[in-house]
Amino acid sequence: MKHRYLPMTREDKKEMLSFLGIQDVNELFADIPENVRYKEEIKIPEALSEVEIVRYFSQLAGQNVNSNEYAYFLGAGIYDHYIPSTVNHMLLRGEFFTAYTPYQPEISQGELQAIFEFQTMVSELTGMDVANSSMYDGPTALAEGANMAVGGAKGKKVLVSKTVHPEARAILKVNGKGQGYEVVEIDHKDGVTDLQALEQAYDETTAAVIVQYPNFFGVIEDLEAIEKIAHQHKGLMIVSSNPLALGVLQPPGAFGADIVVGDMQPFGIPMQLGGPSCGYFAVKEKLMRKIPGRIVGQTTDTNGKRGFVLTLQAREQHIRREKATSNICSNQALNALAASIAMSALGKRGVQEMAMLNLQKAQYAKTQIAKLSCVEIAFEGPIFNEFVVKVPGNVGELNRKLLQQKIVGGYDLGRDYPELNGFMLLAVTEMRTKEEIDSLVNGLEGITRG
Repeated sequence: MKHRYLPMTREDKKEMLSFLGIQDVNELFADIPENVRYKEEIKIPEALSEVEIVRYFSQLAGQNVNSNEYAYFLGAGIYDHYIPSTVNHMLLRGEFFTAYTPYQPEISQGELQAIFEFQTMVSELTGMDVANSSMYDGPTALAEGANMAVGGAKGKKVLVSKTVHPEARAILKVNGKGQGYEVVEIDHKDGVTDLQALEQAYDETTAAVIVQYPNFFGVIEDLEAIEKIAHQHKGLMIVSSNPLALGVLQPPGAFGADIVVGDMQPFGIPMQLGGPSCGYFAVKEKLMRKIPGRIVGQTTDTNGKRGFVLTLQAREQHIRREKATSNICSNQALNALAASIAMSALGKRGVQEMAMLNLQKAQYAKTQIAKLSCVEIAFEGPIFNEFVVKVPGNVGELNRKLLQQKIVGGYDLGRDYPELNGFMLLAVTEMRTKEEIDSLVNGLEGITRG
């Protein structure tokens, strides 16, 4: 056959028609009136051979800008990080790559152990008691956290800082509308949550306070102060956190967070045009039975041998619909495994070193850019690996000019924050070299002056 990857041969087709008792495929559409059938030939390109298809799509892929050939300073939720070579080596093993979900624990021990290790590492990073087997991504994990908080509270109001990722807030609003709770956004001040505005909006109807750490602008929020407000009554404190940042920052659990969520993309998951990724969800022990998704537990069999089981599954497929806390149907097991392999390969010291490189390189870039006369540093609070700059003119036009110099610039904050029109969010990870950072500084100086 010319197209060897097509599953059906002429003999297969003939056998199927014979089984159905018809002579031609068109007989299958006999019930459709002649006057509504499309009689013309469908205008699609002629079929290509396998070699031609591979060449065609390789040429298309070659038109994409990538971080191997360009100095890459775009973050805003998806980052260019080091991925140990062991990740793909392990991930592409058939027993992992083809696995779906462990519905039969007795024959899924490898998959269950991988999930158990993922849960353990997430709990250690966040300083929380329990973590589930993963979520779709960070923003949906955040929305699930709000759903859970409202489900166990008398109040139907959720306060979310505007320093939380705009896309996560958009998903939260959709969930709030569907679940019947109010989402109130709290303004930012000097790059962090306006604590006075948060306290004024907080009342007995508040089910949860949601903040991001580090926040969308890259600035470190004052979780200690926010916790005092969040727990005035019986509201919960939900923190969305970059897991890599927790290699150097005090974990949210140490500040009294009730729910910690985030995206595992910084560990072992490529940028891959924005997804898919893997969310994490960790809670205090008292909230364990309300956690969405699944929890894998460790046990022993009748012979005393170590084993793993699905300990908790709080979704409607397993319990009564009215008692379900979620309809999460898949736990992104493959991406969770990628994150687990990456964290295992790096080790505790490696994670800390990687996080420190992010902090140091971003600080170097910030210091160098601060010396430019035409560019201003927007917020002076402590940062992790992102920071905001104010540039003259249009951010989109500036980024187009940087692209001509093989530099991918930062995120245009004016897209989501009208008051920040002309402000750019720059990300600097451990992958950026001093030469690349200097090229960004020189590029900004040349374009803004010219």
